[in-house]
Amino acid sequence: MAVRSNIVGIDSPEALERALRAAYYLADEGLATAAYLSLALGKPLLLEGAPGVGKTEAAKAIAAVLGRRLIRLQCYEGIDASAALYEWNYPRQMLAIRQAGDESIDIYGETFLIERPMLAALRAPDSTVLLIDEIDRADQEFEAFLLEFLSDFQISIPERGTVRAAERPVVVLTSNRTRDLHEALRRRCVYHWIDYPTEEREARIVMLRASSVAEATARAVVAAVGKLRREPLSKAPGIAEAVDWAEAATLLNKGGARWPDAFKRSIGVALKDEEDLHFISSRLDAMLAEATA
Repeated sequence: MAVRSNIVGIDSPEALERALRAAYYLADEGLATAAYLSLALGKPLLLEGAPGVGKTEAAKAIAAVLGRRLIRLQCYEGIDASAALYEWNYPRQMLAIRQAGDESIDIYGETFLIERPMLAALRAPDSTVLLIDEIDRADQEFEAFLLEFLSDFQISIPERGTVRAAERPVVVLTSNRTRDLHEALRRRCVYHWIDYPTEEREARIVMLRASSVAEATARAVVAAVGKLRREPLSKAPGIAEAVDWAEAATLLNKGGARWPDAFKRSIGVALKDEEDLHFISSRLDAMLAEATA
């Protein structure tokens, strides 16, 4: 297995952790180690965890650390190879044929090729990071197609030939684990499970991402969010919602709203489902009073 000799000066998980922190992402030892090994070994990084724990943000931070462009492929039910690899610009081909008349024309030239995320990553592996987001939303047929791509990092375009990556691209896959991924896909990756951070770490994340928020506010938000996550909600607030809630409540407080009323009035930043708001409404006052005590 080929090991990358140089990862923009990052020679250890600890160095990567520091670089990610400078990119405003607080990675724990496990994530920093998995990401470093993925980069060093040239293997895709598979991040699993509940929605909102920071999987996509981790990919963005890795791209920032490497100084590369992030290419995002958002998966969904029914996604196929053409949405992930390439398509031909059919209207433009037809127009070119009509304009050419009796002259010969190559309708499979570069001008007519619509580049999709996976092809873009293959053609520029040294300057991009490919994020295959929420792979568990795609069906198993697409996952099987992805296996071949992650094995050889090449694709065949019948009209143009085979496109191979000059070097192994940096690839990050995320999954909310709404379904189990095939074991063959997992074997091709360096795996890491991202859980919700501890209250101490999440408070640090809130203060890092929202510099105008006081430490007491950050800790109160984290305590309240932790209580909300233990409730049977349809959409529990993630880390991004905790950051937004802290910023929104701080904004209302500066405008004259008192604590904990500022938290209550901005609850729509943390909970974004009518049934969840109704379910928690009768206990919200007591929950916020306890979190801000």
